[in-house]
Amino acid sequence: MKRFSSLGVIVALASSFALAQTAAPKLEDKKAVKYNEIERGFFFEGRGGFFGVINPPTLSGGRSYFSAGQAIGLDMGVDIGERVSPSLFLLASSNRMLSDYTGLSTTGAASGDFGAITPGVAVKIRLVGLADSQDVQRTWVYVRAAGGVVFYSPQSLLPTLDVMISGGAGIEYFTRLRHFVIGVEANFNFMALTQSVGFSVLPTVKYAF
Repeated sequence: MKRFSSLGVIVALASSFALAQTAAPKLEDKKAVKYNEIERGFFFEGRGGFFGVINPPTLSGGRSYFSAGQAIGLDMGVDIGERVSPSLFLLASSNRMLSDYTGLSTTGAASGDFGAITPGVAVKIRLVGLADSQDVQRTWVYVRAAGGVVFYSPQSLLPTLDVMISGGAGIEYFTRLRHFVIGVEANFNFMALTQSVGFSVLPTVKYAF
């Protein structure tokens, strides 16, 4: 009799264990974390390189000639999708001139080199994207338009404000580091108030969040 009782207890326990196993929820496999191949969003973009002015501002009859210089700048903006990137920018430039350049000075007290600080707004539009071996469009050809207010220095040499209108094209590569983009762009620059023109060739480095 005891043997049958023990057997009944074992069967009951086995049944309970089987039901518990059936009722236990099945654990789902952890989903693999996916990373964006290219990060887009809020960004900072630095640029720096050659900045030439073909006819620096001068008074009528004054001497003006091509000036080679340098520029460095920073853009702060946001990517709207993969093609449009508006931004605010600040560009600082410095141009070499000989001592016979007197700019817009009426007293002749200042001569030689000049510089400028230009804050403004810009927009970059990507036109053509080229895919790599993994079918990710990492290389882009773009156009960029910008406009800003030019503050010359020294004031004794160029005592005026100016308005810069700039347009150009470039190429950029979205690296496999995801957040970093490198490129180079060429721009035509027009100073609307002094009628000066020039051009720039600026390598760029961008970090997107």
